Amino acid sequence: MIPSTASELRQMAVRGEWCKPTSGILDDLQQANLVIVSRDLAWDFLLFCVRNPKVCPLLAVGEPGEYQLQVGHTLVDVRTMLPRYRIWKAGSLVAEPYDLQQHWHENAVAFLLGCSHTFDGPLRRAGIPVSHEAPAVYISNIPCIQAGSIGGPMAVSMRPIHHSKIATATAVTARYASGHGMPVHYGSPEDIGITDLSQPDFGVYPGLEAGYVPVFWACGVTPQIVLPPLKLEWMCSHYPGHMLVLDDNVDFFSLQQT
Repeated sequence: MIPSTASELRQMAVRGEWCKPTSGILDDLQQANLVIVSRDLAWDFLLFCVRNPKVCPLLAVGEPGEYQLQVGHTLVDVRTMLPRYRIWKAGSLVAEPYDLQQHWHENAVAFLLGCSHTFDGPLRRAGIPVSHEAPAVYISNIPCIQAGSIGGPMAVSMRPIHHSKIATATAVTARYASGHGMPVHYGSPEDIGITDLSQPDFGVYPGLEAGYVPVFWACGVTPQIVLPPLKLEWMCSHYPGHMLVLDDNVDFFSLQQT
């Protein structure tokens, strides 16, 4: 069953009835990435978000141990309302559970970050076809700005855009800072360190038809690339493509970002 509201989707996730990606459903609602780190790294990660707003558009930050966050008009429990999660210990991925209730730490600090699924609906309304599958995501060679101990390459999501529509796609997505804003690159993938477009690190490669150009946006999977090398005692994120869907529409959040 496809949920008709974001609240219904979140409750389905709580009950374990929705364990799938959230792309292509509930267009025009803000979707969010999740990052959870321990209190001792929270300042560095907050600074990383401030210095890299295209990568980590900040929607909400919790107090240490706080798992209920108010985001716009939505009160969420970050332990249960996403379809799936990932957990690292000492830099190694150790679990991919469907909730975090048994894994929560009292010193855990939760960050909710904007997601590019947010602008897929506006792109479709602008006459730009966008796959309903999770977008292809690659680890690029574009460096993030260092913040304390945190630094590394930017992950990017890719959507094929007809060459005649690239300016339109740029203008549309520029409105949505909470969805990573305008593209960071288009054209040759090799220029940003991607050697085989058909083999994404995450997501689904949609193909590239004649006349279409690969267009790349900053991606909220980036923390899953730059944090594990620090070999933190514990950290958590959403499972790629399995986002938190909020009640507010994308235009509400675009106004908050201006």
